[in-house]
Amino acid sequence: MTGRTLHPSLVYHVLNTLGWPRLRPLQEAAVEPLMAGEDALLLAATAGGKTEAAVFPLLSKMVAEHWQGVSLVYVCPIKALLNNLLPRLETYAGWLGRRVALWHGDVTTTRRDRILRDPPDVLLTTPESLESMLVSVRVDHRRFFAGLRAVVVDEVHAFAGDDRGWHLLAVLERLTRVTGRPVQRVGLSATVGNPEELLRWLQGSGAGTRPARVVAPDLPAARVTPGGSEPAFPANPQPVDIQLDYVGSVANAATVIAALHRGEKRLVFCDSKRLVEELAAALRARGVTTYLSHASLAMDERRRAEQAFAEGRDCVIVATSTLELGIDVGDLDRVIQVNAPATVASFLQRLGRTGRRPGSVRNCLFLALNETGLLQAAGLLLLWGRGWVEPVVPPPEPRHIVAQQMLALCLQEHRVGESLWPEWWQGLAPFAGPSALPIVRHLVREGFLDSDGGMLFIGPEAERRFGRRNFMGLTAVFTAMPEFTVLSGRTEIGRTDPVLLAEEVEGPRLLLLAGRSWRVTWIDWQRRRCFVEPADGGGKARWGSPVYGQGGASFALARAMREVLLGADPPVTLTRRAVSRLATLRDDLMDTVHPGGTVVVRRPDGDLRWWTWAGYRGNATLQATLSGITDAKQQASDFWLRLRSDLTPEMWRAALRDAPEHLCLPEVDEKAVAGLKFSAALPEHLATATLAARLADLDAASAVLGEPVRFLAARA
Repeated sequence: MTGRTLHPSLVYHVLNTLGWPRLRPLQEAAVEPLMAGEDALLLAATAGGKTEAAVFPLLSKMVAEHWQGVSLVYVCPIKALLNNLLPRLETYAGWLGRRVALWHGDVTTTRRDRILRDPPDVLLTTPESLESMLVSVRVDHRRFFAGLRAVVVDEVHAFAGDDRGWHLLAVLERLTRVTGRPVQRVGLSATVGNPEELLRWLQGSGAGTRPARVVAPDLPAARVTPGGSEPAFPANPQPVDIQLDYVGSVANAATVIAALHRGEKRLVFCDSKRLVEELAAALRARGVTTYLSHASLAMDERRRAEQAFAEGRDCVIVATSTLELGIDVGDLDRVIQVNAPATVASFLQRLGRTGRRPGSVRNCLFLALNETGLLQAAGLLLLWGRGWVEPVVPPPEPRHIVAQQMLALCLQEHRVGESLWPEWWQGLAPFAGPSALPIVRHLVREGFLDSDGGMLFIGPEAERRFGRRNFMGLTAVFTAMPEFTVLSGRTEIGRTDPVLLAEEVEGPRLLLLAGRSWRVTWIDWQRRRCFVEPADGGGKARWGSPVYGQGGASFALARAMREVLLGADPPVTLTRRAVSRLATLRDDLMDTVHPGGTVVVRRPDGDLRWWTWAGYRGNATLQATLSGITDAKQQASDFWLRLRSDLTPEMWRAALRDAPEHLCLPEVDEKAVAGLKFSAALPEHLATATLAARLADLDAASAVLGEPVRFLAARA
């Protein structure tokens, strides 16, 4: 074979074992660059064959170049996706006489010991598990990763959009230094608005020095759209069936789902765990075979539900985004979305779960529970109809991850030279740039690191704060809000918010979990456990609020919702209920929108609101910038700002005169700083600055300040 073709044995099995007459376009296009050693971003819709597009060439290259030991690491954002991929990748590797192993938090110590004694060729893992291996005294990481040649990052867009992406990049740089050679990086992603930028991000310190390309033959018009004003991809390149309905309540949503598409397999997405629980309970009350999936259910409970759903026909599974990232739940007939996801990219992931059978089309039914949900769904579908997809933007100023990585490096190496630590990140900002130096100095000054003889090592403060269970807390960039484990006898059902266990109730304390009601019989506060028994109904579900600064509509989505109010209709089928409610909304909110700019409305009670339609972060930035004329007690909303009731034209003109050149970052609540993981390892002002930067949208604020403003009195 040549260095640019797949291994003959693999080709044989593709044709004869899989029965594929040919590779898909993405799989064909990926062979040459990947076997040439290029970094790459492979783009395709869900179920587009991205895994095979990456693995087939790399397995062929592995055999052709006689790679030995753990030479390919395959990284996923969630353990369930790794579990799902394992049998498939074991099969592919087995065709070429190679082995695959799984390593994550649920893998037993016995199994890990076997992997260490006899390393596989391909390792499936998470970034957190990679970090754990690097810092573990039980793993000789230099020997174990000595043969590493390539890393595949599945669902790379899911990493890049939050702090797990920064953590992943830093760990990959440390792995590269451990191996002593460049490591090929291949990202797999669904449609994104800025593929070239995402690829450069994934390359880390290799950006600009290593060959790289975006591979997206199914999306020939792909291009970077930093401003988001032009379509990122061709609008609706294949037939789809999208409908938007207004149902008004969870009970009505359950009635519609129970009545429609009987005999079919339906996947229902909700935007919160509480809504999943409430809708599932309502569906079961209507006799619908219903399963659930969300992150606070016990793993065994989720696996049983997902397996039963995959094997069933006339059934529904209600889920949060846990089932968005490609986990196989069988052959779906329908996707139903309650209210709307936060992004077009998320909608595309969910839409891609359907239409996989020959002759079928991708489909999604939106069920809006309230007017805001209807307006958001219409705005999102308006953006989708134009082919617009959000750019993936890593969160700015990840100073807390820099602190975490410095401590993890000292755990890994035991001692690190005071002037040599930047070399571990090969110059990659922010880990090796000038902005990292004040953080390292703070770690030494506060005792997180000790310094002696020009060397840095773990100090007593790091031991005190993070040292429990072999520094387990230091290797996890994200930790869930504290939750209580819920047990029925010895069976774990899932986890619940402790607020539900502490609030005053009359009569028995009832929980809603796994779609069923439970009566609390005993609470073990010290061990954070709650014992329950089945109840007939009446249970409540609750979980903590989203991470500070990560909620709310984006500027693009808020502006699309404004366009809907101004008369734009998304290119989908609207039911009569949706048409009627949209007409009512447009009439009720007529005073809040104007095609020529923004509107300030004074209500009869004196309330003064500026309808900016700037999104949550844009409005938070405007509120901080115009603090002299905004109501400091009122938190910014997605759509408007409350202004001082005594505002005069002179005050307004004075406030806006210099505002575009003096934009301010939003104020940050002290409680929010305490919730930033590893904030204890940062100077307080840097932790506050990190959150402020993430809460701001300077571009949105600047755009609003540049628009004309009209002052109106609200209709009576």
